[in-house]
Amino acid sequence: MYNIIVNSDQRYPVNKPLIHSTVLEVLQRYHVNSALEIGVSVVGDRKMHAINKQYRGIDDTTNIITFALEDPMPQALQHFPKTGFIAAPDNVLRLGDIVLSYPQVIEDARFDGVSVDEEFRVLVEHGVKHLLGYHHE
Repeated sequence: MYNIIVNSDQRYPVNKPLIHSTVLEVLQRYHVNSALEIGVSVVGDRKMHAINKQYRGIDDTTNIITFALEDPMPQALQHFPKTGFIAAPDNVLRLGDIVLSYPQVIEDARFDGVSVDEEFRVLVEHGVKHLLGYHHE
């Protein structure tokens, strides 16, 4: 069972079924079979700017940020014991959240020469991979 929560402001015409199906496709591609929950939020640039500044120390907006509830430890901290989070009593793995900036997605789509839906698909897939532990340099 997957619980995929998609939130967006009414100002942004977001294709929620596309986001939902993209998350499902990635989970199935990586053979994730456990009960889990992922949140996807679509926000404006002001909100994304504030999130980026608060959590990454970057005083600018960005197109996507992911917040994994449990992420592999950086190499420098490997000698410390990893305790992780306490398992939820309902046995649902809460992977974390993906936050997307609607204005940045529009700008990226225009720059990449693709539809807004295609840009959302690419970014949501990227975000789910991050939540699953796949990272880029």
